[in-house]
Amino acid sequence: MALLHHRLPRFWLALTLGSLLVAVGGLYWWERQLPGRLRQAQARGDLDACLRYSEQMAALSWLPGGTPLQQGRCRRDKATQLWQRRAWADALQMQRQLVASSAATPADRQRLETWQQELRSEAINRFQAGDLEAALAALKPLGEAGGRGGRALGDELRDLWNRSRLQLQRAERLSGEARWWEALDALNRIEHPWWQQRGQAVRRRVEAALSKLSKGDRERDSHGSLPHTVPEAQLDALVQKRIAAGMNEWQAFEAACRDLGGKVVEAGPESACQR
Repeated sequence: MALLHHRLPRFWLALTLGSLLVAVGGLYWWERQLPGRLRQAQARGDLDACLRYSEQMAALSWLPGGTPLQQGRCRRDKATQLWQRRAWADALQMQRQLVASSAATPADRQRLETWQQELRSEAINRFQAGDLEAALAALKPLGEAGGRGGRALGDELRDLWNRSRLQLQRAERLSGEARWWEALDALNRIEHPWWQQRGQAVRRRVEAALSKLSKGDRERDSHGSLPHTVPEAQLDALVQKRIAAGMNEWQAFEAACRDLGGKVVEAGPESACQR
């Protein structure tokens, strides 16, 4: 029995070492197979298999034969394939992995920049065409869709869109109240061409009404908008902040005017904030 206990540790040691040698031998054998399998995958255009084998080669790079260049070729081809399929997010992710690797070339970095610029241009074109959601979708793969209070490109587009929309709504309300000069001012503040087009009917109505005003009424505003004794930029910023919080335009204007130490006065066809 004592002899048996004496031999057991040797048995387990031999078994452990044998298993380890088998595992290492298996890894070494598989590592020897990978270059050929990778070449076959490349030859038949199987980019997914190409990536899989190249990643395994990179993982076994502690053994002779591992090379990042093979992985770089697979990533480069896969990224191009994904981009052509308009799988923009996946294509950019793959290209970024390539650019971050030692296999990257200046052309790879340039391609990444070109793709990113193409998506921004796509977003701007869709935005100009009046499709805000499509524009934000194009920016999403870039991480520039915004929406969390930052200053990403998507936030800027969303702000411009909402400002233009609110100005048209304001112009429609003011024209309905026959406050023609204020309505015209709101129309002139619309920045987005799509909302400008949407406001053409209101503009025609406002301009027709203004053309019928008496000469005296027209002269009251012949020099443009009434001057505000409070800083106009500050007033506009406070108004937009309150509108974004859910307040209607007129209440926002009155509240912002009070915050700046002014009061709302009626001056001819317009309302002004004066101290």
